[in-house]
Amino acid sequence: MSFANRILQALTWWHGPTWGTSFTTWKSGEFVGEDEHGNRYFRTRGGKADKALGFERRWVIYNGVNEATKIPTGWYGWMHHLSDTPPTEAEYEPKEWQKPHLPNLTGTANAYRPQGSMMRPDPNAGISAGYDAWSPE
Repeated sequence: MSFANRILQALTWWHGPTWGTSFTTWKSGEFVGEDEHGNRYFRTRGGKADKALGFERRWVIYNGVNEATKIPTGWYGWMHHLSDTPPTEAEYEPKEWQKPHLPNLTGTANAYRPQGSMMRPDPNAGISAGYDAWSPE
């Protein structure tokens, strides 16, 4: 790991786990599984309840930039205690109509831009020829 990466790890949380998260994971974390995006999921060792929370603590170490929308549906349910069984232990098969999980693409080149949006390459492409803007006069 380069010096610059060590400084980023010490001072920022959005580039990966901080030293505190890495230490907590090493000291009291138990690896639960990994999703298709490479995110790794942990819980308190042995599934013990956290004294401060009163229930098991669960966390994720993201692969790449820390972005909560990168968590797939099954892991989201486990992280938020909607399910006690992690997706690695559950026998779940997605329905044929379910699309693969995508993170939030807002602010990227792949963001949704409807017809007429000023952010489209050709903003006038979706506006009909007979459209007149409203004017109060």
